[in-house]
Amino acid sequence: MSRIFWAGDSTVKENDFTTYPQTGIGQGIRLFIKKEIEIINHAENGRSTKSFLDEFRLAAIYNDIKEDDFLFIQFGHNDSKIEDPSRYTKAFGDYQENLEKFVNAARNKMAHPVFITPLCRRYFVDETHLEEKIHGDYPKAMIETGKKLKVPVIDLFSMSREFLLKVGDEGSKRYFMHLAPDEYSNYPDGLTDNTHLKYEGAVAFGGLVAKGLKELGDIYWNLLIEPERLDIGLKV
Repeated sequence: MSRIFWAGDSTVKENDFTTYPQTGIGQGIRLFIKKEIEIINHAENGRSTKSFLDEFRLAAIYNDIKEDDFLFIQFGHNDSKIEDPSRYTKAFGDYQENLEKFVNAARNKMAHPVFITPLCRRYFVDETHLEEKIHGDYPKAMIETGKKLKVPVIDLFSMSREFLLKVGDEGSKRYFMHLAPDEYSNYPDGLTDNTHLKYEGAVAFGGLVAKGLKELGDIYWNLLIEPERLDIGLKV
């Protein structure tokens, strides 16, 4: 039976009770994936393609991944941190070179790499407009690399941006870590976080990734529970 491996950052990470209610997309997508398919989540807070590689996290995946497994690759949030040389990569440069290393690792083991562009951050200028420069060139760079290497790409950035614009500034708060003081014991002072997700967000955006798998068809379609009914759970 095929397995799904995740390589990514905190928006994908599998959280536990110590950070509740924060929930990663790698957890939310579980609702859409066949129960017999194991999800092995190597995503970690604050990682970029560079730091993930430098810490040998891809090596750990390489040692375990097998033929016909899947490697979901989602980075971009932290690659853009130009002030941090341990994480920063240039979008049309070493970011793309690093992505190719993830692809080669999967293909060397006869596994299937999938690129997933980074989740759109919830930065509204007003009720119906998002900051236009969110993530800069990283989604475009990943899409370009996918075309070059013939790797399927799920453009979560564009899908999630469209979703956020549809629900609006106020309505989208329920998907992200917007917490009132004393609402959750892990965050007694409350929190306003436009990047990380609560369970509702992880399911909503995990559902968008599942929709992307459905659109890819073939072996990707076969990962999903009743893909023909998928849109039912994705209405805003």
